[in-house]
Order: sequence, then structure tokens, then C-alpha cells
Amino acid sequence: MGNRVKGKAKRKSIKAALSSDVGSKRKLTRMGKKQKKGHAGLEATFIGRSKCLRMLQVTLKDFRRLCILKGIYPRQPLGRVPGKKKGQTFYHIKDLRAIAHEPILEKFREFRAFMKKVRRAAGRNERDEALRRHASVPTYSLNHLVKERYPRFQDALADMDDALTLTFLFAALPADRGIPSKIAQKAKTLVAAWGAYCATTCSITKSFISVKGVYMEASIQSIPVRWVIPHSFTQHLPTDVDYRVMMSFFEFYETLLGFILFKLYSDVGLRYPFPVKELGGEVIGGTSAILAANLRVLGSAFESSKGSISNVVKESLVEQSTDATEDDKEADVEEKKRKTEELLKSVDSTLKKLSDETEEDDEEEDVDVAGPLKVALDEMADEQKRAVVPGSKEELDEDALKRKSLFQGLTFFLSREVPRGYLELVCLAHGGKVGWEGENSPLALDDPSITHHIVDRPKLPNSYENLPKSREFIQPQWILDCTNFLFLLPIARYSVGSQLPPHLSPWVDDEEEGYK
Repeated sequence: MGNRVKGKAKRKSIKAALSSDVGSKRKLTRMGKKQKKGHAGLEATFIGRSKCLRMLQVTLKDFRRLCILKGIYPRQPLGRVPGKKKGQTFYHIKDLRAIAHEPILEKFREFRAFMKKVRRAAGRNERDEALRRHASVPTYSLNHLVKERYPRFQDALADMDDALTLTFLFAALPADRGIPSKIAQKAKTLVAAWGAYCATTCSITKSFISVKGVYMEASIQSIPVRWVIPHSFTQHLPTDVDYRVMMSFFEFYETLLGFILFKLYSDVGLRYPFPVKELGGEVIGGTSAILAANLRVLGSAFESSKGSISNVVKESLVEQSTDATEDDKEADVEEKKRKTEELLKSVDSTLKKLSDETEEDDEEEDVDVAGPLKVALDEMADEQKRAVVPGSKEELDEDALKRKSLFQGLTFFLSREVPRGYLELVCLAHGGKVGWEGENSPLALDDPSITHHIVDRPKLPNSYENLPKSREFIQPQWILDCTNFLFLLPIARYSVGSQLPPHLSPWVDDEEEGYK
């Protein structure tokens, strides 16, 4: 039996287990600390949704709203599934800790306690007490969440695609039990303000009509922003869609778009949001009516922002107009008004620049002021052309100037069967003038200044035979194709009743896809 001696006890092996009478310190050094189940590894890093609700002590509805507002999404761990629970939704422990320290979580708890008091009063038939309590409902703000999720303005611009698409969708949906009317009206106001900015700054770059909707792309501070505009049809709300989740997203996107529009309008020297008094009664209409109201407010703001004008120059121009004959007045009054509006500001600033030079050259008899004055006026006219708003520091880039001059001098009239929303936006963003067959139109049907009449019918009605012959009747696709190619296409293939050419997506590479 080897080296074992009879009568002696067997030696203990080094690998033998420690007995229970060993001290705790020695056992800790030998075996390490005993880990509890679920306190380390994937089980502690990824937590199921049910456990998240127990840790935060919130309902599933409030937990969904918190995750949407904070921008937290479920995570799927790589490799094995924690706890062998396949198909379960997991959240990271760091995201859960961020939700636990969110101030809105405390507001949700206050609201839940508040609703208990309101229901108790309503259950006791205390109507006055319930109404009094309901008037003091707790409110919260999402401004800190926007700053937290988007520390830079460029980050917010790059993440506008979903926000604009959902906002345009709510603006097209009817107000129903699932969608309150105030949310639909707020969406229409945001959509109109965004369209007014894109039309004023000539930011629309590409557009494409598809079955899903009208895809639009705008270049805002060299960042492409793309969204989808639904077709203007009667929308039927499906019953299998959770509109509460969509409204939670819209609640955050409303605050985000408010920040972005305020910054964009502030950069061009305008105040946002527009006062309701200036918008007038059209603010209660549809999306196109609110867009027209915003454009009207922008026009009046541009006219008032052209700066102060020297009273001396104004009086001299008035005296020159009174010295003319009565016949010349009637012929030149419109032209003089146009010229004075363009030159009053430039003449005033130019005289200020030349005041120092004239003081130094007072002793000289012959001073050539016409040359420097003409150069200064040319420079200021070029600056005014490049400026987004007269008097602002923001200037249009070369691409925006090309887009602005595409439809320069053209006037479009939209027939009643043509969707007005996106076509009006595209025409205005490329320097054209737009009228429509309906209320509040700036142009009449028989206006001689109309150059293109947009019609979407197989043939022209007999009532159009009395219209001026100087206009061209074309189909709506001509506008989108011209803006995508940035030049005016021949109208022969887009005439009424003609078979239209293929309408291809401007985001697809024709050579790679084989379109030649």
C-alpha cells in the first residue's frame, strides 16, 4: 500500500475540502466571496421589462412614455440570453439608472396621485371639487431632454427626418377620439412654419412622388433633411394602431421642432412663433391656409426689416415726383415706387460711407462722387440679393441662388384638382409665384401674368377657352422634374393629355440601376 504505515492515520490531501470549523477569513481567501444569483454578469447588466417596472414603481404606460422621451430602446445581448429567457425584452442597467434619476418620473407620480383625488371627488358626486382639482393639474417641460439628447444644433438637424414625417402625418390625419383636435392643429402650425422657412430660404433640393407619399429633401446649413408628406386623401384611422405611442413621440418632437424653428428664424432675424393676431383668421384653416398665413407674415416682416431710411433722401424723391407733369405721373408712379424701395436703404448707407471722404476733400473743387456711389450701390444690391432677409447676416450659398433663379419671373396657377400643399412649397422655394383656384388666392383665374397653368385632367374643360392664350397648360410632374434637374424642361412631353416620361427617384444612381 505504498508508504502508508499500519496504525497511523491517513494524511489529509491538500485538495480536500475545508471543514465547517475553519474561520471565515481563511475560507474567503481560499474560496473567494460567494456571488448571489443575478448580481453579476449578463443577468445584472440586462434586466427584463417586468423587473424594470418593479424597480421604478411605475406602470407600463408611464414606462413606455419615459423610454420614448428619453430616447431609450430595448437592447438584445450578444451571445447567450440572460437567465435562458428567450423572446424577452431587455434593458441595460445604465439606461434604467438614467430613467430612475429623471425629474419627469416624479411628475408622473404626482400626476397619478392627483388623478386619485380627482376620481375620489367624482365618485362622491362632488362635481365642483373635481373641476377645481382638475384645474390645477401638474405640468412638466421637455426642454431639458432636448438639450440632453442634442447638445449641438447640428445633431438636432440631422435627426429631424422622423420628427418631420410624424408631424406631417398628424397634420393630415383627422381629429378623432384617438387624436385630439389640439394635437392636429399644433401639427398643422409646425408644418406651416417649417414650409414657410424652406420656401423663404430656397432650401428645397429634391422631391419625388411615390405611392407612400411625396418625398422631400431640404438642405439646412449643409445638412440634408428628408421627410414624407402624405397624399391629400381622406385618411381612415386603422384600429390596430396604438395612437398613444405615436402621441408620445409627437410630444417630444413638438418641443424639438420648436427649438429648431426658433433657432432658424432667429438666425435670419425674425421672431418665432408668429403672433396669432398677425396670422389672422386663416390660422384655424387647413395646412395650406396656415402656410399662406405664415408666408404673409414673413413678407410683412421682410418689408419692415429693411432698415431705417434717411428722411432727406425720402423728401428729395417726393419733390422730384411732384415736379413731373400729370401725364408722366400716371405712367411712372409704379416704376418710381419700385426703384425707391430698392435704393432708399442703399443710398442712405452709401452717403454715410462717403461722408468721411467728402469732409477730407471739402477744399477740392471737383470731386467724383458718381463713381464710388455706383460701385457701392452695385455691391449693396448684390448683398441684398444674397441675403436671406434684407438686413440679416445670413446669406444664400451658390446652390440656393441657383434654386432661387430657376422659376424667377414665372407665375403658376394651380387648378382645383391639383394638390396645393407640396406644389406650392416647391414653386415658392424656387423663386416662382403661386395662385390657386379657391379662397385667399393672390391671383385670379384670368390673370394675364400667369405663365403656367397646372392641370391634372385628361383634357381641358371648355371654360378654359376664354382664358388668355399666353399661358401654358402643363401637368404637375413638370414642376418636380425641373426642380430635380435644376433647369426648365421642354413642356411638350408634359402637356395636358400627354403620356408623361418616367418619374425616377432623384436619390437613385441611374448608372448603377441601369437607367440610361
